[in-house]
Amino acid sequence: MSNPRDSVKLGIVSVSDRASAGVYVDKGLPALKEWLTRALKNPLTFEERLIPDEPARISAALIELVEAGCSLVLTTGGTGPAPRDVTPEATLAVADREMPGFGEQMRQISLKFVPTAILSRQVAVIRGQSLIINLPGQPKSIAETLEGLKNADGTTAVAGIFAAVPYCIDLIGGPYLETDDSVCQAFRPKNAVRPTTF
Repeated sequence: MSNPRDSVKLGIVSVSDRASAGVYVDKGLPALKEWLTRALKNPLTFEERLIPDEPARISAALIELVEAGCSLVLTTGGTGPAPRDVTPEATLAVADREMPGFGEQMRQISLKFVPTAILSRQVAVIRGQSLIINLPGQPKSIAETLEGLKNADGTTAVAGIFAAVPYCIDLIGGPYLETDDSVCQAFRPKNAVRPTTF
């Protein structure tokens, strides 16, 4: 069993033709890093990739990050219906198993804001002992789908997907992730909860 104080390696991938070509500054990687740093109490190490919308490049990056020991890999961008939006296909191509609930819940959250959320094609998969999740492209949408939506009194209105991520990673043999409950409260069955280490 790994020491909970050991650094957890996370992969973050931004998929964008224009940002990877330097046409504009990428906002996906900073948004992912900022949210994960707020949400997780574990010491974190990030493996970052900024790549164009090319299936082979995306699949190769995902495999590389999994083989580098990233227990969680989050991608942003390339999940719409446009011809160059190929992140879901590239993700499914490297999957051992698909986890459809993540995509279903992300679309439910986004539908609270825009009817075009049904055009989003985010998927989540398991490869080896790693969970790979496609997220939306906009920083605001990234935070909403990960964190969920709160009522005016601070209670949860719609659960974000990240509440299920730590237990999923437990089940596939990854490190024990501890969340900051003020950002996102992880859900685990009582018998899976370990004493707080941070």
